[in-house]
Amino acid sequence: MSSIFRTAMGEDAFARLHPELQRRFSVGLASGELCVGHGVMDRIWHGEGLTRHLIRPFLALGGTRNILLPRAGRHVPFTIENVPYLDAYGRETVTFVRTFRLPDGPRRFDATMVYSPARRGRIVDYLGTHQHLASELRLSAEPDGSLLIRSGEHRFREGPVDVRVPELVGGDAEVRESFDERAGRFRVRVRVVNRYVGPLFGYEGSFTATYAPVRDRGVRRGLRPVREEARA
Repeated sequence: MSSIFRTAMGEDAFARLHPELQRRFSVGLASGELCVGHGVMDRIWHGEGLTRHLIRPFLALGGTRNILLPRAGRHVPFTIENVPYLDAYGRETVTFVRTFRLPDGPRRFDATMVYSPARRGRIVDYLGTHQHLASELRLSAEPDGSLLIRSGEHRFREGPVDVRVPELVGGDAEVRESFDERAGRFRVRVRVVNRYVGPLFGYEGSFTATYAPVRDRGVRRGLRPVREEARA
């Protein structure tokens, strides 16, 4: 067995990642490790001008289900928790739960990821506390050993409803994660863009990571989503 990320990328591509990224994205049931990152987001930003006003209601609504970030800020402390577990459908799942300590209180941006053979061997990223939004992810190794993640199709799922999110209101996400050897820190940059109105939101910062055996810590209370979606 290997991690869901190694499986999705393939051995050759995964081996081109920086060794620290290889370890971080080997977190899973096979390795028996979880990873917790602590750091600072140098900047959390929202779109400018009219775009800022257009997306404000979506950011506020998403914030009620730990999707997106309704506040911008600078030098914001944060943690990221990557913990593997088997979900209610027997799928290996890895949490990507980010907690941002903003001046008006902590805000969370929750995601849970599974490997989906049905989706051409890609990772499916479920967003929020109820996994209402699902996105295909394309992972690739860059020449400098960093990891590039691009989102594909977005779908909204609730009960019998399973519809593609229209491009007019959706956003294409690009995540770059690298390891800075001089600083001994991971660096992350996230940018979400709507093809019609431009940049929507994003963040960039750095963090250090610690690892622990899953069997010792397990999945802490409140980390798993309230509702799990069977459709990948």
